[in-house]
Amino acid sequence: MSDPRPRNETQLSPGLPGLTHHITGHDASGQSIVESDRPGTWTPWINGTMAFDVVYTTSSFPPNMNGNADLATHDKIIQSKQLGLVNPNGTVARMVDFGPGTRALMHRTQSLDYGIILEGEVEMILDDGVTRIMKRGDVAVQRGTNHGWRNTSSTEWARMFFVLQDAQKIEIGGKEIEEELSGAGKDAEALAGRKEAGSKT
Repeated sequence: MSDPRPRNETQLSPGLPGLTHHITGHDASGQSIVESDRPGTWTPWINGTMAFDVVYTTSSFPPNMNGNADLATHDKIIQSKQLGLVNPNGTVARMVDFGPGTRALMHRTQSLDYGIILEGEVEMILDDGVTRIMKRGDVAVQRGTNHGWRNTSSTEWARMFFVLQDAQKIEIGGKEIEEELSGAGKDAEALAGRKEAGSKT
């Protein structure tokens, strides 16, 4: 049975449902409320072969939810358009859609990542050549490793949900393992949070 939810306005992936972020909070009496219902907002990457929808971010640990401080900080980060793959000292919850046959270029971030397959089938690729085919509901725990993702379908889009948590630098044999985003080409600077997504310069 197909999902009746219409695509989001900025969504690239046909055949996948549009998303809504339901953000909760409290009223003045302490009663639970829904602060906002926000449609997914997608940003294309790698020449439109994949797209990101940032669900939420935090910028401290533990996050401060008093007076909606965390929500205000999240909105400011999104408006800046300079969020990289990882948010320093915090977390990023992100949806990622992969176009048919898309192979995301190898990359390494200074983070602990949880990646969950929601739609389709995705191959996880590590830099030693080891691969794992992941199906709906499977979870990858990426511990600062150099890796990539490949949508195994040549006709259908795939979707994953990620939570990335900033982490201490990894040291192996007394040498720090650096982030690696150069494989993303012209998108590398934006993925590192050093310029706006979609910037031409």
